[in-house]
Amino acid sequence: MQTVNRSQLFVASCLALLVTSLSFGIRAGILDRLGVQFGLDKAELGTIAATAFWGFPLAVVIGGMIVDIIGMKKLLILAFIFHITGIVLTIFAGEFGNPFWALFISTLCIGIANGTVEAACNPLVATLYPNNKTTKLNHFHLWFPGGIVIGTLIVYFFDKAAIGWQLQVAMMIIPAIIYGFLFAKQKFPVTERVASGISTGEMYRSLLNPLFFFLIICMFGTAITELFTGQWIQVLLNNVSQNSILILTVTTGVMVVGRGFAGPVVHRLSPAGVLLGSAIFSAMGLYLLGHTTGNMLFIGALVFGIGVCYFWPTMLGFVSENLPKTGAVGINLMGGAGMFAVSLYMMFMGGVYDDKIITHLPAGANLKMYNAAEATVEMKTALAEANKAAGPEIINTTMIIPLVLIVAFAGLFIYMRNRKEEKNV
Repeated sequence: MQTVNRSQLFVASCLALLVTSLSFGIRAGILDRLGVQFGLDKAELGTIAATAFWGFPLAVVIGGMIVDIIGMKKLLILAFIFHITGIVLTIFAGEFGNPFWALFISTLCIGIANGTVEAACNPLVATLYPNNKTTKLNHFHLWFPGGIVIGTLIVYFFDKAAIGWQLQVAMMIIPAIIYGFLFAKQKFPVTERVASGISTGEMYRSLLNPLFFFLIICMFGTAITELFTGQWIQVLLNNVSQNSILILTVTTGVMVVGRGFAGPVVHRLSPAGVLLGSAIFSAMGLYLLGHTTGNMLFIGALVFGIGVCYFWPTMLGFVSENLPKTGAVGINLMGGAGMFAVSLYMMFMGGVYDDKIITHLPAGANLKMYNAAEATVEMKTALAEANKAAGPEIINTTMIIPLVLIVAFAGLFIYMRNRKEEKNV
């Protein structure tokens, strides 16, 4: 009888998340280039990028609802199929009559795959490590920034070697095939909720807890702060720094190290304390990214990386530890809510970005004409200067979100401390 191999399941989960993060890192690095090659404006690029973020919540919410029924293994096989389909469609986007829709559909497929990975792997990790959930979820989620680091380095060095973006995207196929093979041969446990005997009705009733609603709203902000900035940083700062993609590398590199040492940090500060500190550092980091130039941008990236490092896994771990009856649905609704918020924010800010660019162009300027391949040298120069001014303005606008989170998490910290004191009385 085959037994559950905890270590191999964890390794395969990390590889699946690696593919998810590579898609973010590589797409962030090539997004501006896709706009130039296919004549897409910032609103269109924003819509394409956002597609991954609303494909994700669609998959993670549905997956969270059915994972207890069909099992985690079948969900991960579906993730593999969608990953491969999305990667191949992206590579051949230029072969279709309308590259925008080809990129839209391919990004949607990858978003669905990414959400399905989260829907299955978050409850899988929580089930595999029931006594150390927040720490192990941080260890699992270090592969998200880890993959972004790898993805941005692929973009940077492949660009230096004049290797096209299609081959950069194709690199994601390698870990996808490996995780698909590993999962296919493994025996999976049932979810923690099923194993504990909590009924489906009790699980859904637990979602009505006011604390859960509060955390969902906070997840909107934490996800936007981390993922919108990360996905758009190369576009926002491309005309401010010659090495804008390396700014993302610094941010995500800090996140990898931080999540690797999550255990002592979480145990010393408590999850609520970690979230409060994260919000403070995130706001400071965005301020530096929006108000500095040159090498100071890398200092801003470092501070911002410290800030967003623990946001996502700690939010999931907090729910799993403090609201355990919400089960896989609770964890996945958190992830889905975060990604959905990012998708809406990204589409909205794409239009806002275009509007801000226009304000820095000559009166009556047509942005499409300035983005067109046949634009004059004067138009291209003016557009570059407009982008240089508009990018930091978008970052400064986004900084409002972690400032609000500071207040919210300060309240959560006080609430959890008081609740602990009441229990100890």
